[in-house]
Amino acid sequence: MLSSRDLDWVPRPVVALADEYPARFVDPRHSHARAQLLYAAAGVMSVVTDDASFVIPPQRAIWMPAGVFHEVTCRSAVSVRTLYVEADDRLPGECRVLEVSELLRALILEAMTLPREYDHAGRDGRIVQLILDSIAVPAGARLSAPMPRDARLLKVCRALIEDPTRNDSLDDWAERACMSRRTFTRCFRDETGMSLAEWRQHVRLLEALARLACGQPVTTIAYDVGYESPSAFTAAFQRAFGVAPSRYTR
Repeated sequence: MLSSRDLDWVPRPVVALADEYPARFVDPRHSHARAQLLYAAAGVMSVVTDDASFVIPPQRAIWMPAGVFHEVTCRSAVSVRTLYVEADDRLPGECRVLEVSELLRALILEAMTLPREYDHAGRDGRIVQLILDSIAVPAGARLSAPMPRDARLLKVCRALIEDPTRNDSLDDWAERACMSRRTFTRCFRDETGMSLAEWRQHVRLLEALARLACGQPVTTIAYDVGYESPSAFTAAFQRAFGVAPSRYTR
């Protein structure tokens, strides 16, 4: 069976690979020679790059250009459908989360059935072209949190991603980063575009989104990700994603 490394050299613009992974499986930090569209036909993934932390529920996919280092964590059992894509100037040059419409989902699943060296000039080639056209569509809701480059700030962000419920004070985090409160506040906003409080809330909402996609109840999620009440959580979720959490996964 061909590995993902072997697929980098198949002489076609798009090559598909299907994999099954158990819950809590972690694919350590790595990169690919080709760009990658990573889609979970079932299950929820988290993806961390040097620039951002993403949550990928079943109705989304993540696009990663060639050479982007990333780590993938399976939040549940995951059926991964991956497309490895040759360089193309028409496609996004940065990581982004894509809406997976019914059409794109069907195209991705159909791509899994194509022979490795499919007929690029026939029906198979037209399917691939439709996929590429869909990838080029602008991104929808923001399902990522920007990651700082500063190693001291990165340590803080990774700690919050591992446990979004932490309520350490700003002074606590500044001390952990070996920075003054003022320097920490300025550097954090410079590197992420957010205050620590804004960033932490966004990470909590992304964690909540992953748990919703795994089927957990709204009330349980609200307390588990650090909100004082389900109503406070619902209001924050609706402001961020434009829909109540009870309706999101529908």
